[in-house]
Amino acid sequence: MSAYICVVVLTVSALGGATVVSELLSRPTNVRLTSHNLNLVLRWDPPEGTASGLVYTAMYKSSVTDYRIGCENTSSLECDFTTLKISPYGNYTGRVRAQLGEESSNWAESNYVTLDTDTFIGSPTVSLSSNGATLEVSIQDPVFSISTLRNVYNGVTYNITYWKKGQNEKARSIPDIQQHRLVLSDLDPRTKYCVQVQINTDRNPNPSQHSSITCESTANEQEAPWVAAMVAFVIMAVVVALLVVAVVYWKSISQFLCPKDALPPHFEESLLARPNSNMYLNMQSPVEEICHPISIIAGDRTVEEGDPLEAAGSSFSQQPDVIVEER
Repeated sequence: MSAYICVVVLTVSALGGATVVSELLSRPTNVRLTSHNLNLVLRWDPPEGTASGLVYTAMYKSSVTDYRIGCENTSSLECDFTTLKISPYGNYTGRVRAQLGEESSNWAESNYVTLDTDTFIGSPTVSLSSNGATLEVSIQDPVFSISTLRNVYNGVTYNITYWKKGQNEKARSIPDIQQHRLVLSDLDPRTKYCVQVQINTDRNPNPSQHSSITCESTANEQEAPWVAAMVAFVIMAVVVALLVVAVVYWKSISQFLCPKDALPPHFEESLLARPNSNMYLNMQSPVEEICHPISIIAGDRTVEEGDPLEAAGSSFSQQPDVIVEER
């Protein structure tokens, strides 16, 4: 009996030593909800001691809705919620958990983001065009993932900074510009200037990213009208010369463009010669008609009273033979 008990104890001990008790998966770390140009993306880092084959499920919710699944069983370390009917004025948060087989970690929560006030506005696009000793600045707003900059923000202004190339420390700024176009007129001729633009809005406390630095050279203020006049004169001279050539050599040009095709002489002779066929000759000569006079003699007949149809029938039946004499 004691031996049996010892065997049972040893068996249980052996089984207990072979069993692996798996701990709960660690949660993802550094979970953050970000927005750039009104998109909404949840990002995270993998948990410590990440095993191969780990996947994630990410969810989001607004201040007026429950959690909704954005990504499920994804191996990526981010999930884009932008296409899931979000509002540019909504307040959102997200969460994510790790999964390995049938085991899951606890949810890791993110920060809250209010899109219109927290989104990072991208840089505008700037182009320059020179007109004499002035530069025209054209500004194009960044493209938003949902809606547009002007639709989301009522107050949009531009801060324009410009300087002579190589003299950044002497840069000048023009704040609170509302138009997309601006002419910089206090410039030196034949000088290269650089321009950079930043956007400010009424509700987002963070200004946009700076635009890329764009440079353009001004022209000589005195040369601009002269150059335009010279170009116009050259164009008019070329047009007049072409018209004169066309009038003087019109006949040669028309013959060259539309030549007259001439038939070979033997073709003309064969087409103009009189046909020798018998049919054509018979058609040209008059045809003699032969006629024979004839006389038609009918006998006397009477129509009896009665049915008109019967009378007509009887008249036809009683009609005498017609004698045709040929003279």
